[in-house]
Amino acid sequence: MQLDSSNVRRSRRAPLVRAVAAGALVALVAASCSSSDEVDQTSLTLVTHDSFALSEDVLAGFTESTGITVEIVRASDAGSMLNQSILAGDNPLGDVIFGIDNTFMSRAIGADIVESYDAPRLANIGDEFKLDATNALLPVDVGDVCLNYDTAWFADRGIDPPATLADLALPQYQDLLVVQHPATSSPGLAFMMATIAEFGTDGDYTWLDYWAELRSNGVLVSPGWSEAYYGDFTYAGGGTRPIVVSYASSPPAEVFFADPRPAEAPTAVVESTCFRQIEFVGILAGTDNRSGAEQFVDFMLSVEVQNDIPWNMFVFPVASDATPPPEFVEFSVVPANPLTVAPDEIEANRDTWIDQWAATVTR
Repeated sequence: MQLDSSNVRRSRRAPLVRAVAAGALVALVAASCSSSDEVDQTSLTLVTHDSFALSEDVLAGFTESTGITVEIVRASDAGSMLNQSILAGDNPLGDVIFGIDNTFMSRAIGADIVESYDAPRLANIGDEFKLDATNALLPVDVGDVCLNYDTAWFADRGIDPPATLADLALPQYQDLLVVQHPATSSPGLAFMMATIAEFGTDGDYTWLDYWAELRSNGVLVSPGWSEAYYGDFTYAGGGTRPIVVSYASSPPAEVFFADPRPAEAPTAVVESTCFRQIEFVGILAGTDNRSGAEQFVDFMLSVEVQNDIPWNMFVFPVASDATPPPEFVEFSVVPANPLTVAPDEIEANRDTWIDQWAATVTR
């Protein structure tokens, strides 16, 4: 999922913080163009974003069982990771790529940077997560970008929190919302897509009319998730905005990392605003270690990794035989009807929609 140069979804201390490391990919592009003809089948390179995390023993288990060591090359976000992978052309940055989400998958498939692989474990993954019929991108995890709010802030003032996207344009929520710029932030892009899914692009009242109302109602635009969540949000940043675009997994992360852990999460999610994000793994076209790449994809879909995902990347596994931790499930919101936009529609309109958004909101 993730265009955020400073943000990112999940850190070990709290949900979703990424460091910037896109330069590592640029360096690897140059190195790939002058690499030796010798192929080392005992190692592979995983290209990913800075939110990727697994328990050390789980990742070490892959090496122990296969004899293959894994070098991890991180970009700051999925957007720069994908762009650099496309620029690499016939000299792939690595062997496997993880973290392309449904807002970028059509671009990756159209650029032919990933190769099809019918992994055996696909039989254990629900069809609702399989968005690529060619299996060039295989689903690994699922999460939702949603409005989060500071429960104590609203309780202390006797104000009901918003229940819908439309509520945010009401006078009682003036100057209370902070969002991220969709051109520089993954959750910002996902939230923009949520408004497109909710209000549509045609008719008497469209998503752009909605954003014009939010602008009049004092919406604050931050460049990235970390600035918004840890800067402008009242709960985590001591800011002035008690409503922020974040993740359905943010409340359980706040519980998990608190010491002592509270009985209830200090933040909550507005379920009707959630936009579904699915992250994928794929074998990079032109890899010299196809066998090792297939083994790593199998590993990412294994029960062991799927069970390890929630407390490391703060999203849900997609395998039907995985068992997320009870505490993670208890404090998470899983929207019954998340908002979605078809990947091919996103690919065809993404840049135009961002330009329209900017002309409406930041003019």
